[in-house]
Amino acid sequence: MLDTTPLTAAVDQFADRLRAAPQSRLQRGAATEALALARELAAWAQRIEVPDAEPREMPDAGMFAAADQITVAGRDLALVLEDSGQLAEALTLVEEAQKRAGV
Repeated sequence: MLDTTPLTAAVDQFADRLRAAPQSRLQRGAATEALALARELAAWAQRIEVPDAEPREMPDAGMFAAADQITVAGRDLALVLEDSGQLAEALTLVEEAQKRAGV
């Protein structure tokens, strides 16, 4: 079984930083970046779980929900990842999104 602890830790760290960020930072793009990441991770998990179905898009629940959305999407993906290459790719996505978000 693949140890996905690094992914859940990275997602949790990003989410914690979003929760601690001021509203002005969220409005300047951090929340948008987090939602984009959550949508990407959720779609990836759906493609693994149901490869023949079109992934559903995670809705925009507002800037204050973005941290929760990346947490849920990241943990869902962590449950279905199949190999260390996918894990490394997911970690890169989270790290790059966090840098772009500036948190």
